[in-house]
Amino acid sequence: MLDFSIYLLYRAGTAIMSAFPVRVLFALGNFLGFAAWLLLPQYRRLARRNLEIAFGKEKSPAELRRIVRRHFQNLSANLICGVKMGSMPPEKLARYVETENLEAVHRELRAGQPVILLLSHIGNWELFAQLVPHYADYARIGTVYQKLANRYIDQDVSRKRAAAGAELFDRGEGFHKPIELLRSGGLIGILGDQHAGDHGLWTPFFGRLASTSPLSGLLAKRTGATVIAAAVHTEGPARWRMVFTPRIDSPGDSVNAITAKANEQIEQQIRRTPEDWLWVHNRWKTPKPFFLLTHYKRGVYVPPETHDLKPFRILIRSSNWLGDSIISMPAVRAIKAGRPDAHITIAAPEKFVAVWKLLPEVDEIIGLTSGSLLRAVRLIRRQPRFDVAVLFPNSLRTALEVWLAGIPRRVAYRGHHRRWLVNQIIAEPLKRGPIEHQVYRYLQIARELGGPADSPPARMFLPRAKRNGATAKIALCPGAEYGPAKRWLPERFAEVALTVSGQRPVQWILFGTSADKETGALIEAAVGVNCINRIGQTTLPELINELSECAVLLTNDTGTMHLATILGVPVVAVFGSTEPRLTGPLGTGHRVIRHQVECSPCFLRKCPIDFRCMKAATVDEVADSVSSLLKRWEAPLDRSDPAHSNN
Repeated sequence: MLDFSIYLLYRAGTAIMSAFPVRVLFALGNFLGFAAWLLLPQYRRLARRNLEIAFGKEKSPAELRRIVRRHFQNLSANLICGVKMGSMPPEKLARYVETENLEAVHRELRAGQPVILLLSHIGNWELFAQLVPHYADYARIGTVYQKLANRYIDQDVSRKRAAAGAELFDRGEGFHKPIELLRSGGLIGILGDQHAGDHGLWTPFFGRLASTSPLSGLLAKRTGATVIAAAVHTEGPARWRMVFTPRIDSPGDSVNAITAKANEQIEQQIRRTPEDWLWVHNRWKTPKPFFLLTHYKRGVYVPPETHDLKPFRILIRSSNWLGDSIISMPAVRAIKAGRPDAHITIAAPEKFVAVWKLLPEVDEIIGLTSGSLLRAVRLIRRQPRFDVAVLFPNSLRTALEVWLAGIPRRVAYRGHHRRWLVNQIIAEPLKRGPIEHQVYRYLQIARELGGPADSPPARMFLPRAKRNGATAKIALCPGAEYGPAKRWLPERFAEVALTVSGQRPVQWILFGTSADKETGALIEAAVGVNCINRIGQTTLPELINELSECAVLLTNDTGTMHLATILGVPVVAVFGSTEPRLTGPLGTGHRVIRHQVECSPCFLRKCPIDFRCMKAATVDEVADSVSSLLKRWEAPLDRSDPAHSNN
């Protein structure tokens, strides 16, 4: 009943408008469009955003504002005129429309060559359905359309189009009939669509990837039809120009190439009269959930001559812990690999900026100082507009940062009381079967966004070359910021150092925070001249430089352990209260010393009983593990070894 009531209003409005001259309707539409520009700020912002994507570096803000206003006026004028003109005889319509290069269509059709007329949402595009059958009345003319939601209005519009001589093909009924029409030497009109969703080909449109319908290319390849683009430009009050291009495809072009050329041609049409394009339709809307593009059916096509894609800007909020930051790096790599235009900015605590610089997939880093939430928001807002924010931490504060920064898509696990701040929730992985490493929890985010589902790399970077004959430097990290339950006994670290030093010439270097100074002093005193104590004396960049020169790292479950894995330094790690299957060193070639006892893993900061899990790890087994990794370091470098390939 509602649809029919709307239909009656539509018919009444059509009857009233039909009583006025086209020039009067154009002026009325121009006025109503100006009112809409004033009263519809959400659509005004959408049009401005789309224009910024297309022309942001080419036109000034004042020019963009002027185009938005004129767009509202032209759109309204063309729609209102279209209501009357849809019922006018083609002979009368032709008085308002001039044609340009119409002979390109005649030449193909008269030679028996089928034509696909690529149409676009420019100006009064509905004129094609009335006038093309009139201009080419000697050939079969058809159009592919999508039914309107109101079936009564849809029937009325279809009747008027058919009366003009066009054969109508419902997109939902397949493409057998359009193919038959083309094979008979006819012409079919197809609207180019840059918001084709899951079925589109991601190809540049104004330099930014858009999901583009490949229908023109598919039909051209299937039937051998020529593709010609056409647009109806608004020339002035109640005056239009219908412009036909020469053939835009070339023999042998792929579907992808034809689709990309179609977008290029529509760009040229828009540049001719930018106010005529339908800017209030979101051509570059970020798809949900898969804004990474590796799983789309038709994938991504970037023409070889394309030099620069406009970036799809992704802000990733890093963890506030060193170890977790490094564990999340494979997910960052997967997100970067998810689309060729991905521009990755990491927002991380200032003290961890140096470690994120190690990851080549990161384009920019925002260093966040501890303190004011609003300061973090200001730092983010100073950057060019982000399309998406991905949150690795579970905290409420990180969600507030990106919400207050105005980032439109905010992706995260549910977290702590922040459901209302996140508009794309990642489902928690099902906990079935054996324990999975925490790296997979971060990779789950990339997979849920449409990124590659690969396993984490065995190594983040190529291992450094071995220095045969040089004295081995062995890093030792005896602390653990989390608490004493994760720290192996200092005296046993010292005994391992003495045991290994008795077997070969080595240099031990102690690393840690100021909280580990007492432990470091005990080990340094026991080991003697073969020990350099750098505990509490290194910044993170200095730690990275010095650790990268070491042959092996002996450590507890620490952030330094994870840092070594991305520097290509093999690790011997002693675990007790924590679970190596969950937070152990990533990659191959490491050694984990861990004895399963009845209370392990407890994940406590302090052991409430007798520290049995750590005491079970013996000096001999740890020393043997360090020695075995040293032997590998001392062996001649084998470039055919898979461990030395770029994983």
